[in-house]
Amino acid sequence: MRKGSILLICLLLLLSLLLPVEVLADSQTVNLESKVLETFDPDTKTTDWLVVGSKFTTKGYPKQVYTKAWPEALFGANLENKDYQVLGVHVKWDRKGYNNIEIIPVKKDDKGNVVPNPIPIPGDVKNIDLWVWCSRYDYYMDVHLRDANGVVHVLRLGSLNAVGWKNLSTDIPGYIRQSAVHVPFLKTLELVKLVIWTKPEEKVNDYYVYIDQIKVLTDMFITRFDGDSLASPKSVQKVWEGK
Repeated sequence: MRKGSILLICLLLLLSLLLPVEVLADSQTVNLESKVLETFDPDTKTTDWLVVGSKFTTKGYPKQVYTKAWPEALFGANLENKDYQVLGVHVKWDRKGYNNIEIIPVKKDDKGNVVPNPIPIPGDVKNIDLWVWCSRYDYYMDVHLRDANGVVHVLRLGSLNAVGWKNLSTDIPGYIRQSAVHVPFLKTLELVKLVIWTKPEEKVNDYYVYIDQIKVLTDMFITRFDGDSLASPKSVQKVWEGK
């Protein structure tokens, strides 16, 4: 029995020397990068934003503004010479309950109408996070993401029951499809909107919140294949739509 074990170990060692490295190594290649989706800064802002209140929002609210501010935990202090800004929201509701505000990326269409403008997220997304200025209200925030099949998923970013700037984040579950089964495989996630919810027992008559630096941790590695240039969305649009 002992001799058999020694012979088996020797055989395994011999095979490890003879087999190609590719067979033994992990074939999964990962290239994780941090990508900023929105800064809210004047020169690098990705899109316009619209804040919409739920049914019992007080008339004239919500109000929104871009103001010069930043999380010191992210950028440090004494940066008055930098052109940083954040998105601020002021909202009131007429009654307690599960009220909400939706913070939606938007643009103007050809007719000048304001329409949703979901932000495409590159790569195979692992995590999404942002910074929120909190004022100890017992509220919470969700993020809405549209997957490769067009299905919108709601993920909890976290509680807003804190003071000052807080980083909220959530991992992207494996059940959210980020690629198509058929070519072209590349079907990116899209950031549809952020939603802040009140809780029934919390006061709702005067709430301020500020948001900054939405970013993701994403795998940017793309497996190549012969003819993959014909599979890119830009190539498909150019060939078949002449754009």
